[in-house]
Amino acid sequence: MLETGIYVRVSTEEQAQEGFSIRAQEQKLKDYARIKDWSIYDIYIDEGISGKNITERPAVNRMLDDIERGHIKNVLVFKIDRLTRSIVDLIYLVDLFNEHDCVFNSLMECIDTQTASGRMFLKIIGIFAEFERENIIERTRLGLERKAREGYSLCCNSPSYGYDRPKGQKIQTINEEEAKIVRAIFEMYLDQDITLGGIAKRLNIQGIPTKKGSTWKTEKIKNTLTNCNYIGKVRYATTDEKRHFEVKGLHEPIISEELFNEVQSLIGKTKKVSQTKKPKEENYYSGILYCAKCESKLTPQGNYKKVKDGTVSYTGHYRCTEHLLGTCNASDMSHKKVEQAFLDYINEIEEFEHFDGIHIQNEQDEEKAKQKSLELIQSYNERLRQLEKKERETMNLYVGDNVSFDDYRKLKSIIDEDKSFVMAELQKLEAEQEIIPTINDEDVIRNLKANWKVLNNKEKRKFVIRFIDKIVVENEKPKGVHLGTVKIKSVEFNKV
Repeated sequence: MLETGIYVRVSTEEQAQEGFSIRAQEQKLKDYARIKDWSIYDIYIDEGISGKNITERPAVNRMLDDIERGHIKNVLVFKIDRLTRSIVDLIYLVDLFNEHDCVFNSLMECIDTQTASGRMFLKIIGIFAEFERENIIERTRLGLERKAREGYSLCCNSPSYGYDRPKGQKIQTINEEEAKIVRAIFEMYLDQDITLGGIAKRLNIQGIPTKKGSTWKTEKIKNTLTNCNYIGKVRYATTDEKRHFEVKGLHEPIISEELFNEVQSLIGKTKKVSQTKKPKEENYYSGILYCAKCESKLTPQGNYKKVKDGTVSYTGHYRCTEHLLGTCNASDMSHKKVEQAFLDYINEIEEFEHFDGIHIQNEQDEEKAKQKSLELIQSYNERLRQLEKKERETMNLYVGDNVSFDDYRKLKSIIDEDKSFVMAELQKLEAEQEIIPTINDEDVIRNLKANWKVLNNKEKRKFVIRFIDKIVVENEKPKGVHLGTVKIKSVEFNKV
């Protein structure tokens, strides 16, 4: 016995004009089901309702629910237009029937998908379905592309963090609270030399959620830093190189184009370096060294060695990527020799006219940075108080037998980890507030020869990434000589 759902519908206008009553349809369909020896699971009636769509018909939606639950394996209607007058809805319904192994019968059109002719009808419907889907996709794509070219942000999923676009509003507007966080992310990455993961952790510790209320992750930070939306542009088809484009948008920017470009330059270099697991600080020339013989990039290498006192020493060197492939015979270069070659190079330069046009941090910038640091200290202190309060509350829950010891230990471990991070950040920020003679950008740039040696590895790394685009280097090694001499052929300084 095939469990059958009988569906009948008639609008008020149809009943008045054609005398097409619900009861007449229902009786004929009952008789047909009895002849076919089908079991009637239920009769679904939409009376006085138009067939232009299925969303506003309670009976048809109840029937679809029963199909999805597996209660109905056959749908019987008087005519196809009783079920729907829309080809799009018909395609959707046929797909749904097929998905749940439910056959379809129409009395007047003699369609029975248990027969060969009925299955042929479904195949014809399938052809039209595929054609209609392709048309919908093409029309949608063209519409979205035209909208993007006109400068409207599509916001297909949701607006970018820092913007809002209420329903019915075409142009997104700046969300000032979120925009402050966007600017802070750019500043942390560029000026404070904080990693993507470090930025994400800071935001999470401060209790700042993403647009959708979740926690920040490294990939989300990177997407924020590379989103041209923040300089007033609109991008389209970012994953398709052939269709991708960027145009000036109709919305207001959050950051300057100069700052955005500077960050893109830094991300580009960091991306090339991050493929290696070697420490960045020890190999601070990573990403900007090029082989003089084949013009390929040099990749950082390194060796770890345990010394007598139990500590581990690290020795870095660089190797041509083409040498790894056997297409270049350039010798490896130790980091120490590259460092000496760079010192020799800058000692031969009288003036650094290369740096004209570079933005140098002034006293006003430094004061802003200090103020920002103080705000962060205040924020972290508040977060520390919250964690200590949570720690006490967790202890009270355990003492009152409201949580098990294992749960208490897990909660305590999470709180301790967050406290350790906050306290470490506080120590770092408070140390920065102390009056310690430091070398600023202008000192380094204008007096590079004198100050290079006193910079630590992290400061050198920051300078190299920010101000140098390319160093062409060669290990000059005469025949029969085991150790060569590293020479710098040229240096391209990056004006940002």
